[in-house]
Amino acid sequence: MPNLKAIRDRISSVKNTKKITEAMRLVAAARVRRAQEQVTSTRPFADRLAQVLFGLQSRLGFEDVDLPLMKKREVSTVGLLVISGDRGLCGGYNTNVIKRAENRAKELQSEGLNYKYVLVGRKASQYFQRREQPIEKSYMGLEQIPTASEASDIADELLSLFLSEEVDRIELVYTKFVSLVSSRPVVQTLLPLDPKGLSAEDEFFRLTTRGGEFEVEREKVTTQKRDFPRDMIFEQDPVQILDSLLPLYLSNQLLRALQESAASELAARMTAMSSASDNAAELMKSLSLSYNKARQAAITQEILEVVGGAQALG
Repeated sequence: MPNLKAIRDRISSVKNTKKITEAMRLVAAARVRRAQEQVTSTRPFADRLAQVLFGLQSRLGFEDVDLPLMKKREVSTVGLLVISGDRGLCGGYNTNVIKRAENRAKELQSEGLNYKYVLVGRKASQYFQRREQPIEKSYMGLEQIPTASEASDIADELLSLFLSEEVDRIELVYTKFVSLVSSRPVVQTLLPLDPKGLSAEDEFFRLTTRGGEFEVEREKVTTQKRDFPRDMIFEQDPVQILDSLLPLYLSNQLLRALQESAASELAARMTAMSSASDNAAELMKSLSLSYNKARQAAITQEILEVVGGAQALG
């Protein structure tokens, strides 16, 4: 016969676990909203920066400008910037982006190219360190909601590697935030900057609720292209202005990738904790049914003993 006390203890344990997983789901949802607010707050700067770049492009023609960050050279070594998380309990988020980075490294090797890793997040750093991969720099313990200063620090390291010609191209491997149940590891070239890659389109993600459930909506926005007046006089050489703005553009692109990755991680954690809560609820139902059956069996056994004792006395 099952031990009633053991079943009661297990029901209590599962109930406490469900409370924890539900709390973690709500905390992750609140942080997704914070990431959304940060994207919204940084949008005006990104929009204005894009307008200035478009104006300079129309005045100069980027193809005719010789700048270090746009200079394409023969590639022998590629820098791979991989963005992962510091924590687990987020489904396959870390595994997927690490696997995508490994596959990209194999593709580069098959092309006869060398590679170096610049890693963001404790999970990727620990994974590649254990496998003795070439790691140039690791960043761990970043804010869960990325900041512009953190993006700037990483961008400075990438610029140093590229301008010193330690690497000839830098590729970014990060997780694009699609929805609460879907994210996609992607590879994007950061350096050298491609004039055709200065897109006027951007996307926002918005966390909303519908029918008591969380869901994500994506909204496309377009930067208005404005040409500078033909009679505008620059106090500095426009090429120097462009040379100063491109590192800001790189930092902004990196910040958006960090924000997308953070939102993907938090959404994956929300989904994982929601599944854990549902599983805990199902387990509690099963344990409650087992407890009731065991209690009924114990009561029946006691009644049989009483009746048997009465018959023996009679």
